[in-house]
Parts: sequence; structure tokens; C-alpha cells
Amino acid sequence: MRIASAMLLGILLVSTGCKTDQAARQAENMDKRQTPAVAALDPAMTGTLKGTITFQGKAPDRVRIDMSADPGCKGAENDTEQYVVGKKSALANVYIYVKSGLPANVRFPAKTDVVVLDQKHCRFVPHVIAVQVGEPVEVRNSDPTVHNVHTMADMVGNAATDISQPPSSGPQRESFSQPEAMLPVRCNNHPWMNAFINISATPFFAVTGPDGKFEIHGLPPGVYTIAAVQEKLGEQTQQVTIATQVTSQANFTYSQ
Repeated sequence: MRIASAMLLGILLVSTGCKTDQAARQAENMDKRQTPAVAALDPAMTGTLKGTITFQGKAPDRVRIDMSADPGCKGAENDTEQYVVGKKSALANVYIYVKSGLPANVRFPAKTDVVVLDQKHCRFVPHVIAVQVGEPVEVRNSDPTVHNVHTMADMVGNAATDISQPPSSGPQRESFSQPEAMLPVRCNNHPWMNAFINISATPFFAVTGPDGKFEIHGLPPGVYTIAAVQEKLGEQTQQVTIATQVTSQANFTYSQ
């Protein structure tokens, strides 16, 4: 009887151990399935996207801002930046990113560069910036007056920021956890100050400069939906095909 009981106990222990090991393996496999693979990009196998953003017709006049109420801003008059149209109707401050087409189960190496948002001459410089999720934004105050950097909490999950920066204070860094286009930034002390932060899920994005041009390098071959977003004129999309070692074009035209 004792021998039979010992044998039964041994069988139960082995069976339980097997089930435990099997459950552990299943959990490990599930974790692997849920964790996106990191893409290993071979630059020799990728392509480039270039384009120009233009404004059709007469752009709204830029309005001169009177900043004399704050002695620290005196003499730093600037124009509004909702519409910055340059030579050949080039439209600046447009955010371009890959909206769809990249594999959903693959994440791409995160950018680690520090993107600077300065407060200079009582305005945010640059007016529009873009970062990847988790990439640091360094906020600086280069003015002889107190500034404030305020972003509101939003529906996509990015937490609010409210940073007060006296003159000559050190820079502060913030990062964002969720993709979002044109997240507004305001200064509570100077209501005319505004900027926009764009957060991309991937490293494939750009912001147009005064010439309206953009470039996105290192795209894997494929068919993508490219989006362009302007703070007042909204979003436009376009489908493009990227081939290995080929530069593709995507141009956008805005109008009112």
C-alpha cells in the first residue's frame, strides 16, 4: 500500500510539474507575441520620400503682435505664425508623417535626439516641432522674463505639462507617450505665445521649413499613406509607393 501511494504521489508531482512548465511556456510565447519585434533596417534596402507643401491663392495676412505690456518682451514684436508662406508659395510649419502602411506588429528604433523648444523674443521657437514617442523635448527660456510652457491633457493619453521657467533657469525635459498631431503649447503669462508639438509612433516624419520642403529617409519598401497636417488648414493624405534606393515624391497643396 505504501509503495502504491508513493508511486501515485510521484505521478501527480510529475504531472503537475509538466502542466506548470507548459503553462510557463505558453505565457512566455504569449508575451513574445504581444511584444512587437524591433525592425532591423538595412539602409541599402530602404527608400526616401521628398516633397513640397505649397499654399494656393493669397494667404491670410500675418498680424503684428504688440508685446510691449511686458518689459521683458519690449522691442520683440513679431507676426502671428498661423500661415507662414514664403517664396514660390512655400508653406512652412506643416507636419508630415507616415499614417499607415508600416507593419503593425513591428516597432522601429526610437529616436534619441533631443528636440529643443526655446522661448526667445517672447515666442516659441520653432513654432512647430515633431518628435517620436518617448523622444525628449528640451524646453528652454532665453528671455529676461518669466515664461510658462503649458500643454493640456488629451484624449489619447498624453499627460498635461505646466512648466514655469524664470529667466536664466535651466532647461527642462518632457516626453510624450502617445502619437498625436498638433498638440497645442501655450504660455499662461503671454497669451500670444503658441506652438505645436507633433508626436509620431515611428521615426518617419518631418516638418517643413521656410522653403516648404521635406524629406523622410530610411523607409522600407512598401505602399504608404502619407499625411500632411497644418494647424489651421487640417490634414491631407496621399498614397505613395516606396522602392529600394529610390526617391519618391509627394507634394501637397493647401488653400482656404
